[in-house]
Amino acid sequence: MGCSHNCDSCSGSCGGPESLQVAANQYSTIHKVIGVVSGKGGVGKSLVTSLLAVAMTRKGYHSAILDADITGPSIPKAFGVAGQLEACEEGILPKTSSTGIDMVSINFLLSHPDDPVIYRGPIIAETVKQFWSDVVWQDVDYMFVDMPPGTGDVPLTVFQSLPVDGIIIVTSPQDLVSMIVGKAVKMAKMMEIPLLGVIENYSYLECPDCGKRISVFGESKVEAVAAEYGLPVLARLPIDPKLAQAVDAGDIESVKLPEPLSGTVSALEALRG
Repeated sequence: MGCSHNCDSCSGSCGGPESLQVAANQYSTIHKVIGVVSGKGGVGKSLVTSLLAVAMTRKGYHSAILDADITGPSIPKAFGVAGQLEACEEGILPKTSSTGIDMVSINFLLSHPDDPVIYRGPIIAETVKQFWSDVVWQDVDYMFVDMPPGTGDVPLTVFQSLPVDGIIIVTSPQDLVSMIVGKAVKMAKMMEIPLLGVIENYSYLECPDCGKRISVFGESKVEAVAAEYGLPVLARLPIDPKLAQAVDAGDIESVKLPEPLSGTVSALEALRG
């Protein structure tokens, strides 16, 4: 008889449910995989991913970014990296930024970076898996996976196919924050993925003249929401026009990192023991 996939009532000895994880390239070495997620778009998730990769690189670690936002890739622009991916006998070689951050993005497969990616869900999911399995990721300490917003095909694929060590939820100080965090938390728990904490982006604007903090999007609710789900607030990042300018110029690696990011760096270092 065929398998009912109900292991609790089965007397067979098939060894239990089959893992959906995809093997990395045999020449890859990746120590920690960190997913960067959000329940909705427009919260600066790609910016946070970029800053974390830069921060860990400055601490002496080898960082990498798997840009899993297939239809809206932002990582190549932020780092000023362009051109087509190359391959060798061992597999596909990632592009490398000026400070040594390895990265793969769909933009490195397009004829022009502004060409639209019109893929259906299964093709998008397969592309993400190939970024993991076909690329030679050499001696990576921290791989950051920049995911599209929501709880659709890509987050599901990443959580099932990659050995994710933890996720960081990015949100903003708006009334939607509870829903944004709640969706991401519940999905992660359903997939049994560790939750590292929450980063609130666009938290405040610091006046360049007097230093006063202005809550542009209203007073933050992130502490209360994070406490509701038993999560630490890893950082509250300010609105900084210099960061936006650096991204537009493809020069994110030269910026002064926001001081609140230091807590996230410590949390990531703690993962390595």
